[in-house]
Amino acid sequence: MSAIQEPPAQETTAPPAALNLAKVLQQMLEVSDKVSDLIFSPGRPPQVELVSKLQPVLVAGLEKLTPPQTYAIAKLIIGNHETSLESLEKFGSTDLSFGVPGLSRFRVNIFKQRGTYAIVMRVIPPRTPRFEDFGLPDQLREVVELKNGIVLVTGPTGSGKSSSLAAVIDLINETKFYHIVTIEDPIEFLHAHKNSTVHQRELHSDTPSFALALRAALRQAPKVILVGEMRDKETMEVALEAAETGHLVLSTLHTIDAAKTVERIIGVFPKNEEKIIRTRLAQSFRYIISQRLLPRADGTGRVAAIEILKATSRTKEYIERGETEGKSLLDAMEQGDMEGMQTFDGEIEKLVRSGIVTKADGLAYASNQGNLLLRLGEYSAGGAAKPKPKPEPKSESILDMIER
Repeated sequence: MSAIQEPPAQETTAPPAALNLAKVLQQMLEVSDKVSDLIFSPGRPPQVELVSKLQPVLVAGLEKLTPPQTYAIAKLIIGNHETSLESLEKFGSTDLSFGVPGLSRFRVNIFKQRGTYAIVMRVIPPRTPRFEDFGLPDQLREVVELKNGIVLVTGPTGSGKSSSLAAVIDLINETKFYHIVTIEDPIEFLHAHKNSTVHQRELHSDTPSFALALRAALRQAPKVILVGEMRDKETMEVALEAAETGHLVLSTLHTIDAAKTVERIIGVFPKNEEKIIRTRLAQSFRYIISQRLLPRADGTGRVAAIEILKATSRTKEYIERGETEGKSLLDAMEQGDMEGMQTFDGEIEKLVRSGIVTKADGLAYASNQGNLLLRLGEYSAGGAAKPKPKPEPKSESILDMIER
């Protein structure tokens, strides 16, 4: 096994002194309990991301990181993770989990850039997220009662997908006597056995691929299977098979809303399979939950706007037969509030009217700015009712600590 390649010598830079990584990480985390990411990049001091803004942290001896220093940090993090080392050498980047006892756990990405190494460490909160941490809509508690099918949580990077799924798993763990298998890259939240038994498998160290682990899970008698991400056709195919054979499958996709999620899944398969995939997806899906994190008006963190598409006879028909004018999934969500559905723009309107989010930020995150402007017409007009006072931020909110 070849060692991680040391970067080329940089001018007259001396080799880094012995580095106490734990102390460096501790100093960075002490900036705030809302730090979401730690970044080590050559030519910059160590940085933390705090409420979507990077800020430097003055660490003695690391005032301006050198390539040998980021190389040393990468070596300490990778340690004996041979698969991570192979990935870094072969593909130029690697994902892994890393923990400092008594401090925190991290989801880490190490990557090459301009011949040197850079590191981004996502802070994983010390306890498993709970359903009430996020203000998730109450109708999503119905997920816990599902016996089979697919539930997808979607959104861009940093929108809270992993945390929401972890909260759902925790609620199932507390209230059901199930066997739960998770397949993650890497493992983020550690689930203790409660009423359920939870087995967590990590990509590369426990299994070479999502699809292979998902196929194996079908023989492991789980009631619930969590797949960290549906990245490819094979994984989606096996997930559909699992849902059709009586398992509840939870997973994520990097899509911007519910309708785009359906398009993404169908688009992964060959055109000649579209009809059968539409039918299978229509029959298998239970919820598609899309998330966006918006900055709070008072600057204290972020708040989630959540779009919910639920399986009903109407939404199943639109997925199976395709959307047409006046028969779109968005129409179904806008008109399906009595069935527990909601749209991004409808939720953002509520956040703006309540004063939790500014109008400018609401428009920036809206699906259709023109429609949201129409919705907010009275709010914008002179003499309109003032927004409600901004609520006090909840203490120790995991949502303000992480972006997933």
